[in-house]
Amino acid sequence: MPTDPFDLRAVEQAIANTEFAGHLMHFHSVASTNDLALEATKAGARHGVWIADAQTTGRGRGSHAWYSAAGNPLEPAGLYMTVLIAPPVAMQHALSLSLTTAIAVQSAISSVAGFRRCDQIDIRWPNDLLLNARKCGGVLIETASNPATPTQPASLRYAVIGIGINVNHTIFPPELDPIATSLRRELPNPSQPLAREPLAAAILLALDAELRRLISNLEPRTSNLAQFSSWISGKRVRVEAHDDGSGGYTGTTAGLNPSGFLLVNGDDGQLHTVLSGGLREP
Repeated sequence: MPTDPFDLRAVEQAIANTEFAGHLMHFHSVASTNDLALEATKAGARHGVWIADAQTTGRGRGSHAWYSAAGNPLEPAGLYMTVLIAPPVAMQHALSLSLTTAIAVQSAISSVAGFRRCDQIDIRWPNDLLLNARKCGGVLIETASNPATPTQPASLRYAVIGIGINVNHTIFPPELDPIATSLRRELPNPSQPLAREPLAAAILLALDAELRRLISNLEPRTSNLAQFSSWISGKRVRVEAHDDGSGGYTGTTAGLNPSGFLLVNGDDGQLHTVLSGGLREP
């Protein structure tokens, strides 16, 4: 058996024409790949990709932990990856990075595993990946900004993009089993493990393309989100977070505002802007 279960060279070759080439690192187990990237920013780094077989303190959005099991040496369970970027964009455009990254990951999963976009692999705004209605992945973004000047708006200093994908998990803790799944679990023939290298390469290629769109000020993805997510408009939801000072509320999603935040027509008769809330089906 090879000493390293992840073929970093294969991924490097696949992403040779992207900004990520030459910046990949692989670890068997770390506390958190996002923490490694954040430490690197303190030394001035603005590019890098950290990939781990397992995380001991992986985290999700808000105060949620992320289940980052290692699996066994022959069948590593998940793909846990953090990408450090510093595109020259205003902070107002950087607000769309969660959704932009989720679209890139969705595209990669679709191309590698064959799941249909939106129909099978769906995005629950702004950063959850659902596969056949159960969570298979997520995105966590941590940013820093450069202050505005008299002539320029605040700009992105860097973004640390954490991506976690359940690839080969066959079992989950009892509390997660009803709501979580993996790519392997949902395949027509789940007997064979999936290689993580093609997925990692596909994510980085798709993310590179999305970042080029962002930098070039091309037509924003927000203009045609129905092809990516069934949660953006016309979806009955419960907003669990207290981002508006309330104890949560239910309503129907009504698209995004110009800044990329979700709008919800609440059952209380108010139009809510979801600044940080987590969505669930009511």
